[in-house]
Amino acid sequence: MGKTKNNKFKRPSFSPDGLSATPAKQTVEESEDEDSPAAELLDQLQSPSADVREYACASISRAVQHSQTIPGFLQRDAVRKIGPLLLDRSLAVRETAAGALRNLSACGGPEVCEDMVRQDALTPLSALLRECCAVFDVSSSPTVKGQKHTAEDVTNEAVNLLWNLCESTSTAVSVFNKTGLLDVLLHCLQRHPQNMELAISAAHCLHTVTEENTELMRSVNAAVFGVLENILSTTHTSMEYTLLRTLAAGSLWNLKSGLSSAQQSQTLTALATTLSHSLSLDSGELIPELWRAESARLSKETTSAAESDHTDERPAGHKAEEMEEDVRDEKMNGRKPNGRMSKTKNDISDLLPRDRLELQEAKALLSAQQTSLEIIVNMCCSDEPSDDEWDEMSSSDESEMCADGMSDTNSSLFSPLFLSAELHTILLNHNIPQQVLKKAEFPSAAALELCSKDPTWKYLLKKMQRVQCRALTCLHNILSSMDTESLGGASGLQAVAQHLSSLVFSSAEALKDEEFLEAVTSALRSLLQIMATKNIPQCMTPNQLMSFCEAATSCELVSVRVNALAILGITGSSLAKEKNTADTLQLTGNALLNIAMKDSNLVVCGEALDALFDVFADGDEAEKAGKNINLLSSLKALQPGFRAKLRKEGKGKYSPDQLCVLDNIRINLKRFISYMESLQRK
Repeated sequence: MGKTKNNKFKRPSFSPDGLSATPAKQTVEESEDEDSPAAELLDQLQSPSADVREYACASISRAVQHSQTIPGFLQRDAVRKIGPLLLDRSLAVRETAAGALRNLSACGGPEVCEDMVRQDALTPLSALLRECCAVFDVSSSPTVKGQKHTAEDVTNEAVNLLWNLCESTSTAVSVFNKTGLLDVLLHCLQRHPQNMELAISAAHCLHTVTEENTELMRSVNAAVFGVLENILSTTHTSMEYTLLRTLAAGSLWNLKSGLSSAQQSQTLTALATTLSHSLSLDSGELIPELWRAESARLSKETTSAAESDHTDERPAGHKAEEMEEDVRDEKMNGRKPNGRMSKTKNDISDLLPRDRLELQEAKALLSAQQTSLEIIVNMCCSDEPSDDEWDEMSSSDESEMCADGMSDTNSSLFSPLFLSAELHTILLNHNIPQQVLKKAEFPSAAALELCSKDPTWKYLLKKMQRVQCRALTCLHNILSSMDTESLGGASGLQAVAQHLSSLVFSSAEALKDEEFLEAVTSALRSLLQIMATKNIPQCMTPNQLMSFCEAATSCELVSVRVNALAILGITGSSLAKEKNTADTLQLTGNALLNIAMKDSNLVVCGEALDALFDVFADGDEAEKAGKNINLLSSLKALQPGFRAKLRKEGKGKYSPDQLCVLDNIRINLKRFISYMESLQRK
């Protein structure tokens, strides 16, 4: 049967929907107009008045949230003009300048982030971070309370800008390493008793920069681990502390190679405890509770005008913050959108309204659960495979030679990673597999309905769906790594299979969500394969099989089509061993033949053929169905076209790994035809 690769969660680069992949090279009419708003605002940055400079930065922060305005600013050297203001004598200007660059980095895409690094934005940013940290350092001389608070606000904006740049470009991570900014992030992390918002921003950034960063490991010492472990040991029950502990756990996992063998066991247990606590929280109950608490609190506001401001008005940067979250998750990712929060007294940076405390808690809860699942995905994934993106591939015979005459030396890419016995035991002891299964269910209907009706809470809908998608990806990896009994035995696996099957076609919206479809079909494919190898009866109905046939032909995403075909092959192979299944096998066979002959993608055609080999390999029912659909003559008819297409398109359109698999299928097609001819001669 076809095999799948364990997915590893990777941090995605920014690529907002609707933005050009090369925004820095766009041209717009506005950029040719010297009287354009961009030119005027950039000129105002040089004003001797701090209020004017602050106003200009705030206006730029708002303007760059619209993608069409970004080229006009970039062509006028906006980064070099705003950068020095990070060290302006006015803290308010520093804060708005950092907010403007933050929004530019979030909305401009990876090329803009690369350009910002090339234009040396990290030099004033690094200096700003160090200077601000010195202001609120407990060992520094006391400062005025208001000034100290403002310095932390500035630092929060700067940390978020640093996070954006490091998440989008490896060059920024390299600069981070060389300039020793790890100490700054640790300093900000330690502010959690005084400023949770800043600590969470720093934790997000640290989680990003520690991923696969071998150069940084030289700077990691006992003090670093001490800060992270101290956070893990906190006992505060707020959702923001849950998120902070989860992010610290992710950084510890990224840095685990710096721990001694004796320390690793204790740290893994602490990590599992943190992740288990995060996943054990029932967002379906907590989100409605938080919403009701907010409603009760806001109802006590003294004036309807104040209440209207709190409910309906949002800071100008809120759209950018939602965009930051969305693009982090598009690969997805990594994708990922871990939500971030920020605030300024001028309502110009990327934040939730200051008074929406319960909404902040709900957001932190969902971010913590999403991050927990991403960490578990990587725990259950080998570090050996390359990071290159590749489509799902299949092969019935990996012992064959590849098209170029070389054996498939990358077979380890297809092998599931079995967790070390120790980590396996730790995850089981903390009930993590069952918690992942629970999160793979649809978000609570009550929470979905509530959030869909409240404009301010509506953006949590995407975050709830992301948690489910991460859980499904996590389930795909866990199925490859855990034994059957730890997942509930035969009856438990059957129940999960039924649930996943129902999820695939639960609604018209689900069929439009490619990320969801890829996650759920990957998980179901892995589950059915395990059930088949364990001889556990499968319970896919004929109607569900036909629905998968439809998905295999209609979905634009190649990986979803491949997963659907693999599911048909696995299920059909099981049905071939049962009585009175010839009619269902006949429907399945016709669908697979149609795809093998007509799909434009050779990987999909190959998966359809591979599924046919499995379904009709053996059994009286399969032999009967094969004759009814003239399988032998159909395969003979498509064989020359498949070979010709592989020769013509192969090397120019498909990767070496895909070509190895496709060549194996070509060989197996020839063998299968010979096998069926031998059956006819009997």
